[in-house]
Amino acid sequence: MPYCCDVRVTEFKDSEDIIRMKATIFVERDSQKGIVIGKGGQKVKDVGIDARKRLVDFFQTKVYLDLSVKVDKDWRKDEAKLKAYGYLKK
Repeated sequence: MPYCCDVRVTEFKDSEDIIRMKATIFVERDSQKGIVIGKGGQKVKDVGIDARKRLVDFFQTKVYLDLSVKVDKDWRKDEAKLKAYGYLKK
């Protein structure tokens, strides 16, 4: 995984028997997106499986996790984006 990734939870729905979450993994370049997705989507699938297991342990309930990967070009060099992502004070 590229070290310059950021993950943002975009949706969180909690019901009696399951938590449904959507999250986006942001990278800076298209080449990094390919690394995160992996051949045939295997890398992002593996990351999702591991994350879901950890979320189930944390929440002690079933979790459905939907991951996507998007490029946000040079977000680490943009002060406004760093603030929006929570890395700098607003």
